[in-house]
Amino acid sequence: MSIVLQKIYASAPAGDLPIHTLELYADSQGVIRICEGFDDVTAGIETGEFVTFTASGMGVSLPARSVKGRQDLQFQLDNVTGEVLTKLQGAIDAGDTIKVIYRVFTASYLDEPAEPPVEMTAVDVKANAQRVNVVASFHDLVNKAWPRDRYTPNIAPGLKYFS
Repeated sequence: MSIVLQKIYASAPAGDLPIHTLELYADSQGVIRICEGFDDVTAGIETGEFVTFTASGMGVSLPARSVKGRQDLQFQLDNVTGEVLTKLQGAIDAGDTIKVIYRVFTASYLDEPAEPPVEMTAVDVKANAQRVNVVASFHDLVNKAWPRDRYTPNIAPGLKYFS
């Protein structure tokens, strides 16, 4: 946790709160950026550009720090707009992988995230007219193939002579 967030959590200053944001990306549907709260937030991301996160009723359940093979981030978006629902449903129907990026900003400093962003892949998405529930996962070490590099005739041409 960054020093800025540690100070906010320890002293709870009146005007400085953490702002939790999510960025959902699917190849066929583009980007959806959402933040927790009542007001839209324009903030800088790690590429140096400033983007706008749309305010939403959002609940985030962060994964516990553990040595399990898979860690999940769960979040729920309430009262989603038709645009969000349409894009997520389109990505699911197209079979796209939905990439989720979780960032935390502070209200007093929106030029960059207070912590490094966490990139995950959505593994379970349930959407209806009232809410969207998403489970995103990262570090799925249990299901990783070993060795990671697969030696195929495309990489090692001599293998095509062995059967």
